[in-house]
Amino acid sequence: MFLQWQFCSIRWSAVALFMLLSLSGSGQKTETIQAQAFGTTTMAGRTFGVTIRIESYSTPADQKTLIDAFQRGGHDKLVEALGKMKSRGRVGITGDLGYQIAYIRNIPTPNGRTVRIITDRPINIGEAIYNGRSMDYDLSLVEIHLNKDKDESTGNLVVGGRFKVNKKTKQIEFESYEASPWRLAGIMER
Repeated sequence: MFLQWQFCSIRWSAVALFMLLSLSGSGQKTETIQAQAFGTTTMAGRTFGVTIRIESYSTPADQKTLIDAFQRGGHDKLVEALGKMKSRGRVGITGDLGYQIAYIRNIPTPNGRTVRIITDRPINIGEAIYNGRSMDYDLSLVEIHLNKDKDESTGNLVVGGRFKVNKKTKQIEFESYEASPWRLAGIMER
């Protein structure tokens, strides 16, 4: 059974999608963020290291491209637009090459900043041949809250998910293939 996970405990409205994709990202030097991912609910007890290398942040034009794509054709058009964007960095299990990040935003907060990442996820050959329901969940989403007090930095990782419009509420939601996100802790900026 597939359960919905409401990212950051809220339902996504069109405004929330805009906010997810919005806010400043200016010229910068390369940065690396490392964290430990801890499984929750159905993945409890599992853990792995995550390394995110950010080379640049997405532009307002990138944001507009994704919003326009979603309005034109929903999730599938958004994924298509992500696939055409230039790489902004890489994310992967610590020690592995990982895969490219298509969209990264840096959002200043009163206590630090939030880094949001949306990218298409790699599909392995076995998954592609089987062509099961997981193929519909082709995005990965990361949200990291970097606090001035480094011990209070937190985050979430959804390995496989998709945007959809709730037919009853007409709100945009992010549905996870897994029951809940991976919790990110031990976050370090390098």
